[in-house]
Amino acid sequence: MDYITLKLPFNADGDAARELLSTAWLFKIATHRVLGVARQQALPGSRIGWKNMFRKIAYGIIPNERYADGVITLVMGVYESCRELSIDFRGVELSDWLMFQQSSLEYPSRNTTLKPNYEFHVTTVRYNGSTGRVVVKPTIPKIYKALLDAVLFEHVKYMGRVVVTDYGVRSNQLWVRGEVHMTVPMDVYYERMARHKKNSGKLIGGVDVNTDRFNLAIIDKEGRLIDHRTFWFSEATARGFPKHSAWSIIGMRIHEMLDYAYHHGVKTLFLENPEVLGRLRLMWIKNGGRNHENYNHKVSVFRSSIIERIAMKAPLYSIETKYVNPRGTTNSKEHDETMKKHGLDKHTTSAYLTALRGLRHQ
Repeated sequence: MDYITLKLPFNADGDAARELLSTAWLFKIATHRVLGVARQQALPGSRIGWKNMFRKIAYGIIPNERYADGVITLVMGVYESCRELSIDFRGVELSDWLMFQQSSLEYPSRNTTLKPNYEFHVTTVRYNGSTGRVVVKPTIPKIYKALLDAVLFEHVKYMGRVVVTDYGVRSNQLWVRGEVHMTVPMDVYYERMARHKKNSGKLIGGVDVNTDRFNLAIIDKEGRLIDHRTFWFSEATARGFPKHSAWSIIGMRIHEMLDYAYHHGVKTLFLENPEVLGRLRLMWIKNGGRNHENYNHKVSVFRSSIIERIAMKAPLYSIETKYVNPRGTTNSKEHDETMKKHGLDKHTTSAYLTALRGLRHQ
């Protein structure tokens, strides 16, 4: 089963901020400890084996079984990603994050419990090892309320995570800014969030993704170019632009493109096959054998992230997505000839060739 994670921003201060922050730091310390020990040992091949080997270590730092297992799950995920990407696990380091999570889905989530008024009751661990509960009231977009109601009243299993994005002291009072991450089954998400449940279109779309725009080309079953359009988000990639705001803008452009495609008869959308980067490209580790300061690698990660978001959102418009090999869609004799023949810019040409390649290999 596939899952999607909702990100719900919140602010907290005073005692609640203090307890959220202590839990996040204890979780990170435990993760460092488990990672350090895991680097030096022959590791088991099963999740149960990992828990048997490392739960005592994690629990000794953050004395809550669900959070201790969350630490183990995170480190095990890093290890599995290193194996997938042929990266030396012994050389990876944790990146600069503060968060805590449990490791499994359940209803209700015991450590991050959703309540009927859309607030979350979060289990916290203080530095002295005692536990408590704090109330977090995130901002809930209107479009998510039906989904959260479904989770509550249909007893949908979910997993909770709390991410601290910033903290400080103001007027002698500690404050925390963060996000509640709520992981739910994808089928529940699509059922509740669908914008168009039927699609009678017969056309084919191709998308070319770049660092400041994506281009859509629409063709018919004979391969004739019917329409094309560019969706810009250049302001989101300006130096110093807030990351969260940038992804909000990109998300809006994705919906604009999909809505345009739906209303112009697109039934199937072809995308470049994103590089398999695994969980390493998210937020939990740095370095590890890949030069993340390399511009081309950053662009690859960024473009792959956008492609994955398009593929995730397309079913909301009853548009099917498929991947094609991008080789030759950007730099090739066919690309140059097509660009001249149709009077297109190079990015729209790439989108057109992506659609054609998908049509030929259906």
